[in-house]
This record gives sequence, C-alpha cells and structure tokens, in this order.
Amino acid sequence: MAHHNICPLCDSENVVHFLQTRDYFLTREPFELFKCSGCGFIFTQDYPEPDNMNRYYESDDYISHNDSARGLLNNLYRISRSFMLRRKKSIVRRHTRLGKGNLLDIGSGTGHFISFMKKAGWEVKGIEINDKAREFSVSHFGLEVIPKELISSLASGSFDCITLWHVLEHLQDPLKYAAEISRLLKPGGICITAHPNCSSFDARYYKESWAAWDVPRHLWHFTPETFRLFSEKAGFTVSKIISLPPDVFYISALSERYRESKFPFISGFVKGMGFLLRSLFKTAGSSSLIYILKKRS
Repeated sequence: MAHHNICPLCDSENVVHFLQTRDYFLTREPFELFKCSGCGFIFTQDYPEPDNMNRYYESDDYISHNDSARGLLNNLYRISRSFMLRRKKSIVRRHTRLGKGNLLDIGSGTGHFISFMKKAGWEVKGIEINDKAREFSVSHFGLEVIPKELISSLASGSFDCITLWHVLEHLQDPLKYAAEISRLLKPGGICITAHPNCSSFDARYYKESWAAWDVPRHLWHFTPETFRLFSEKAGFTVSKIISLPPDVFYISALSERYRESKFPFISGFVKGMGFLLRSLFKTAGSSSLIYILKKRS
C-alpha cells in the first residue's frame, strides 16, 4: 500500500483524516481520504501499488475500457459522450486557435475522442494503459495508440494540444506526466485536462457516497484551488476553467445507486438538475471541470 506521511502537493506534514468511503463500484473495500491542513489537498491514503491496481479496473461494467458495457447508466454515459465529443472538439479548436493540428490524448480509452478528432482533420495519437481498450481503438478505428511506457519515445515539441479527459486523478505519478506533457508540447501548445471537482455542490451533498471519489482508482481529488497549486508546481498556468455540465447527472445517478435509493436514475436526474442550476451561477461548484493549461515562460 502507498502511504503518504506528507502532503503529495505541498510537502506539509500536517495531513489528517478527512473521511472514509469505499469502492462502491467493484470490491466494496473501505478506503480513507486524507486532507492537508496546509493547502487543502485531498488524496486517497493507503492505495494499492501499481502491480496490484489492475484488479480494480477488471470489470465488464467499466465503460472507459469496455465499449460493450450495458445498463441504463452506461447508456446515459454514451448519450453524454456523443454530446461531449462535439463540445471537446470545440474547446480544442477555440483554445489552440487551430482548425487542424497534432493532438495526443493520454488515457484515450476506447478511442472515441481521437477518432472524432481524426475525422475533423487532426493528426492524432493516443496513450492507453488498458490492453483491451487499446486493441479496440486500433481494430475498430484504425488509430495509433501506444502503452504508457512508450510516452518517452515520442519526439519533443510534437503536439499542438495534449488532452487528459478524467485521467490525471488515476496517475500514480502525475508530476512525472506533467513533465512529459511539457516536453511534448510545441511552443504555444496547450494542455486540456478534466477531472472531478471535490468541492462541487454534489460532492458536498453526497459526502462519502459521492461516486466521483471512485476509490482506489482515483488517487487525487482536486478543487480549483488545489489544481492551480498543482499546475504551478508542474510549470503550467491555468488560463481558463470550464464546467462539464453532463457529468453531474451521471455522477448523481451513481451516487443515488450507492446510497441504495429506490429510483436512482430519477433521483439522480432531479438532484443533478438542482446542482447544475446552482453551478450556472458558480462554476467552481460544478461536478467536473475542464482546465486549459499553458506552459509558464
């Protein structure tokens, strides 16, 4: 187990227990979340070492790695994905100011995003840790997707844009990846990363049942403030923060299921709509956030 006696973000020794949650998705095992009293960063404590982490992803219902996963919530995810592919393309084009370019997607899953960008005229590559998802990307979409160990083989200054859609929170050494991202970006290139916001309205409401804790798969739990600190430490500046509206419905429905609600889909939709309406007036309360990063000069 990986145990942190000091804050992984600011190196403060003042880390304390925050709450106990569990792996509601797969094993039901309990896990502790700790919080730094100095910078406010929240992280999963005593999470499995890399060699033991794979078993927490080995499920036919893990839709990021298995495009054939079934069920009402997975179908909701697919509907949301169709909407978000267009929005992600728009975000990439707007912030790179390019109609076409070179894009690397880290944690590319089954390849839907980079396939969509390829059809839009972009030169694309993916990095994916899961063998099954990587093979699906190659066989179904004809994409170039490499395992994470080969990231160092990519040429420096190759990409106009590097994306991580709900990936950074999974990485055991995010600062190492941040250094690689910095190396791989062209001058003026940008990084776009999205992940859950643990200071969101839905996180505060659901507490230990909030589905986006997703322990032990999620190791790091960012707020806008702590992600700015991480970005600065990694040599980047946050130039823009954008909300991810559809995520709140999926997360709320899952959280209702974890609470064993009688009608989780309906309850999740109703409560998700309430959280969404509140976040229209406060982006920092959104369930998930997209960050546009630029390298510091």
